[in-house]
Amino acid sequence: MGIKFYKLVTFRGIVASYTLIALFCFECRTAAMADNIEVLASAPLLLRERRKSISLMLFRFIGIVLLAVATFYPFVGNFSSWTGAVKNEVCDLSVGKWIPKPEGPLYTNETCDYMASYTNCLKNGRPDGGFLHWKWQPNGCDLPPFDPLKFLNAMRNKSFALIGDSVFRNHARSLLCLLSVVAKADEIYHDRTNSGIFYYSEYNFTIYDIWSPFLVSYKLERNLPDLELYLDVLDSQWTKYYDKYDYILMSGSHWFYRRAVIYENNKIIGCHYCPDLELKNIDTDVPYRKALELTFKFITASEHKPFVVLRTWSPNHFEDGEFPGSRICNKTEPFKEGKINGDPADLLMRSVEIEEFEKAAAIGEKNGLRIELLDTYHLSLLRPDGHPGAYRNYHPFDGGKKNVENDCIHWCVPGPIDTWSELLMKIVIP
Repeated sequence: MGIKFYKLVTFRGIVASYTLIALFCFECRTAAMADNIEVLASAPLLLRERRKSISLMLFRFIGIVLLAVATFYPFVGNFSSWTGAVKNEVCDLSVGKWIPKPEGPLYTNETCDYMASYTNCLKNGRPDGGFLHWKWQPNGCDLPPFDPLKFLNAMRNKSFALIGDSVFRNHARSLLCLLSVVAKADEIYHDRTNSGIFYYSEYNFTIYDIWSPFLVSYKLERNLPDLELYLDVLDSQWTKYYDKYDYILMSGSHWFYRRAVIYENNKIIGCHYCPDLELKNIDTDVPYRKALELTFKFITASEHKPFVVLRTWSPNHFEDGEFPGSRICNKTEPFKEGKINGDPADLLMRSVEIEEFEKAAAIGEKNGLRIELLDTYHLSLLRPDGHPGAYRNYHPFDGGKKNVENDCIHWCVPGPIDTWSELLMKIVIP
């Protein structure tokens, strides 16, 4: 409507402009003709009459200009709003702002029993509840609240795999709690890695919560001095049942920051953060890029074509505490836009994700495979108040304790992480 109105105004403006110019030119021509007649009739009066003619033309010209300004001023004032309306037609879910929300979450710690103890901030005694009353408002589009009934109906007779680390498990439990408003799932499988399978019998819908922090194969055992990471072998934890998944949500994790000996073709090619070993140092973005490349190569080459979503990096909000060596996160409100830029290491990992996603999405489009991006990094970066902090433990300050461990990586449930499912739903369900 805004575009059509703008075109109509522009057309009318052009017509008005040509009309005003024509009137002015007509006046000029009339004056010139009058001058010629006067020259033939009475030459002595020529100078005086020309002065009158010029003055009359000048006053008429000023009147025309003022009329034009009065005609166009209201439209010029609204031009920025029209162009803004045109720009706002493009919806970017990752760009927006957090706005106050009077109503609370769909669930609480008392109505949902899927959440892990270290993310159950309310039960653990967190005194402030303001972090529950914010809504993410994207620029250019609306983000409806999560609709558990709509989600379950859309997922009827399907399966959804969430593949990643403990932050992914954090998200999976948030999703289970959101859905519990309508239906509760039965956990039909659980293993030592804490991977789980949840089944909604009424909808024949299965959620796979799969522990795979690197997406590629790794070894972390007590008898090994260091974590071993194999960049040319995918983690079978998620690939062995790949053909069962109708939807996949995946990401890398902060585990890539850990000290690790790195292998390719069963040979050590270097190490990350191993100053005591005589090995080539490999920066964290290199193994992450290779892990994503191998993952997307497998996905785009497979005959099975699920709906694949890559979630971007999850930021942490550690700050120095009052005690030596202590790290805390005790904010109670979101950051204002521009108040935080993000950790350079996190930004580098996110840039790797964007680059690899764009390459894979282009290949997938040719192969009939849909790959989308769930970009939660920036909106999560603005929520330092969303972490458990000291309340990863039950009533951490009881007994007069002051210097307690803080969790500034995982997210309170309920909390800002529920927004990730709102974004996810917007992407996968039309």
